[in-house]
Amino acid sequence: MLEVEWLEGGITAVPGILAGGVAAGIKPSGRKDLALIHSPTPARAAAVFTTNQIKGAPVLVSTEHARGGVAQAILASSGCANVCTGERGVKDAREMTRITGDLLRIPPTHVLIAATGVIGVPLPMDKIRAALPRLVKALSPQGGRAAAEAIMTTDTRPKEAACRVEVGGRPVVIGGIAKGVGMLEPHLATMFCFVATDAAVERGALARALRRAVDRTFNRVTVDGDQSTSDTVAVLANGLAENRPLEKGGRGLRQFTAGLEAVMGRLARLLVADGEGATKLVTVSVRGAVSRRDAVAAARSVANSPLVKTALNGADPNWGRIMMALGKSPARVEQDRVAIAFGDEGLVERGLLREGVRLDRIREIMGRPEYEIVIDLGLGRGEERIWTCDLSEEYVRINGKYTT
Repeated sequence: MLEVEWLEGGITAVPGILAGGVAAGIKPSGRKDLALIHSPTPARAAAVFTTNQIKGAPVLVSTEHARGGVAQAILASSGCANVCTGERGVKDAREMTRITGDLLRIPPTHVLIAATGVIGVPLPMDKIRAALPRLVKALSPQGGRAAAEAIMTTDTRPKEAACRVEVGGRPVVIGGIAKGVGMLEPHLATMFCFVATDAAVERGALARALRRAVDRTFNRVTVDGDQSTSDTVAVLANGLAENRPLEKGGRGLRQFTAGLEAVMGRLARLLVADGEGATKLVTVSVRGAVSRRDAVAAARSVANSPLVKTALNGADPNWGRIMMALGKSPARVEQDRVAIAFGDEGLVERGLLREGVRLDRIREIMGRPEYEIVIDLGLGRGEERIWTCDLSEEYVRINGKYTT
């Protein structure tokens, strides 16, 4: 088991990483809405993006830039997603990378860009042009929190995580920030997650580590079953730890990937816990599936069910809804083999209400801010889990007035 030492400071806990956040005027509220992460040292870079067929202009531009495998900056805005904005949107995204590159004295292709917010509205470029010099001046080794605040939309609190792990006999630091508490059920990314590390990692190895860590963390969360058009996860590795560069197949890369997964897992859980209108963070664990793929499918079906999620909100042990969600999943399910427990309290055995079940105990567990639903399909050895949250009236209120 990898030993993880958790650190304060988020992404700027990483040596050689600067960050900052300012209010450019994109958000009518006047809150911070423009963030920048910068590695003065050229860094190995890797990124993954939304698989939604509708992609924002920043996703298109960053996909191009990430192919080079080197980056020194990540520029992110909130309040306007720059999605469905046509050629103008792509032009604006390219201009933002060019201006940022000029200010930092790096090639524009070394700048990754991301945007989140309302779809179908052009960016207020006059305000952004005026704010970018201020943003660069705001960069500091303590600026991680400001950057985390500047990428928020409906988030109620910033999301940061950082740790130190031993990789190949040397200590390395991994830190990150994230946002996204609605339109959230990613496949290959989350709304935003930006990570940095001082580890030296070979190009192909970094991309491999990122994909694996994302699959085990951000691909295992859901708030509402929807998928953003702007999902972006990016990692910068500046190599200042001066370790022997990590290569595919090596023990060091496995250690690094475990550390990356630890940081991303903490950020992923923070996203779900802050889900729009959420009051509970619930882990849906499935075991006894025919395969791991079936376990994921069954857990995801339960985690995404509006009827299950409203029952979670009301602390209602309506196990029939869980059975329904299992049955509609593509996983193989045999009704008379299913067992369901809330925490350590059994609720269902062999597809029936367990004899002697303590429903008051189940309700007490469901009233907690965090708990686990354990489902055993009784068919094999496949295991997986999905992190989800409850569905409340507040979610409807937030999204019923999102553009008004």
